[in-house]
Amino acid sequence: MDEMTVLKALKKMFGKSEAEQPAPTPITSIPASPAATGDTPDHAVQTQALDTTSEPSKARAPRTDKPRAERPRRERVTKPSAPAWKLEDFVVEPQEGKTRFHDFNLAPELMHAIQDLGFPYCTPIQAGVLGFTLKGKDAIGRAQTGTGKTAAFLISIIEQLTQTPPPAERYMGEPRALIIAPTRELVVQIAKDAADLTKYTNLNVMTFVGGMDFDKQLKQLEARHCDILVATPGRLLDFNQRGEVHLDMVEVMVLDEADRMLDMGFIPQVRQIIRQTPHKGERQTLLFSATFTEDVMNLAKQWTTDPSIVEIESLNVASDNVEQHIYAVAGADKYKLLYNLVTDNGWERVMVFANRKDEVRRIEERLVRDGVNAAQLSGDVPQHKRIKTLEGFREGKIRVLVATDVAGRGIHIDGISHVINFTLPEVPDDYVHRIGRTGRAGADGVSISFAGEDDSYQLPAIEEKLGRKISCETPPTHLLRAVVRSNA
Repeated sequence: MDEMTVLKALKKMFGKSEAEQPAPTPITSIPASPAATGDTPDHAVQTQALDTTSEPSKARAPRTDKPRAERPRRERVTKPSAPAWKLEDFVVEPQEGKTRFHDFNLAPELMHAIQDLGFPYCTPIQAGVLGFTLKGKDAIGRAQTGTGKTAAFLISIIEQLTQTPPPAERYMGEPRALIIAPTRELVVQIAKDAADLTKYTNLNVMTFVGGMDFDKQLKQLEARHCDILVATPGRLLDFNQRGEVHLDMVEVMVLDEADRMLDMGFIPQVRQIIRQTPHKGERQTLLFSATFTEDVMNLAKQWTTDPSIVEIESLNVASDNVEQHIYAVAGADKYKLLYNLVTDNGWERVMVFANRKDEVRRIEERLVRDGVNAAQLSGDVPQHKRIKTLEGFREGKIRVLVATDVAGRGIHIDGISHVINFTLPEVPDDYVHRIGRTGRAGADGVSISFAGEDDSYQLPAIEEKLGRKISCETPPTHLLRAVVRSNA
């Protein structure tokens, strides 16, 4: 084939004139129908047609679809605006022997949140503490969990911060109020309560706890000013030593469960933290503890100025609405008794306490193996799993939660019907804390303690703490039958 023939063939194949060239096809993405997806597809960036100067093609007219009737945009239905909240909407009649939140002349935003939470009257610790702290005084409070002490110090903090303008210049990581608590669960619970009470204000609440992603917490800190910081000592010290958190503008500092922080060895870290805050004469300090030991009072003396002391007896918290039972049972029969109590009675939200982490693990593993939806809570459980476990228990997805005293301290979950002490606690105060997980918010609860040969000697101290005797019962024989495991 000669050269001319080849050229003609190539021209025929590729050398069409401009008039004969097909028009470029616009590159478009076909949007998915609203029914299929509500998101913009990843490839939607290719919606622009290529810019070209070519003339329209004569060879093939582009396909023309029927013109689509333009859909009118769906108008957003405007909800009728709710009438502005007024203090007059929150009516609480004066009652002899009870203190109303109205009696403290609190900010309207705070009163609105208190009404939403259904708090008509103060608990004794709230009435006692707020009477001093709202006047700017330091305070030391002795009260168990479940008495309303968290709301007492949060209301005081929020009132102080809403009535006092923030400093003109401050870093994102300069909180105005600092709350230190010993456990991650307690920090999360305090922060949740703080969020509920600040929802009508412009105050920002943040948490720092160990076991959670450091960078994620740092990004949260860098995104907005921190007004109220709730933290465990170790993680707070990490942020402080890295220069991410500055405590020189703290106006109010709260130390919650000071006795537990002593027990857990956190006091050296707490000392380092407090040294970064203003002098005790320039900040308000509130300290709460379940017990007033000599060590706790020494700490209070070091960190507070002329504090008012508020003591609430804990006996009613433990005994008024919690039915208490003690079963005398051999150690070898304890698991059978636990399993049969839960399954025979169909209990759905049960908390089981044991003294040691290895006991907690073994109990949980046996329950799961025997078909009971159970989970464990101890210091060995990673933080992300602990939070997921608590959520599952709160939502009713987990039937039995097995915990140590440290992990279970400060858990505030309504609707726990039964608390079972698989082993009696070595410290009487822990007994009160344990059974305080049930019978919350005025509801009835039941606690059942197993007294075996290894732990029954703890009973006299517990009874002394309660101020009354608890009779030992022999469990019915059918509750001690062997656990039959399914083959599945």
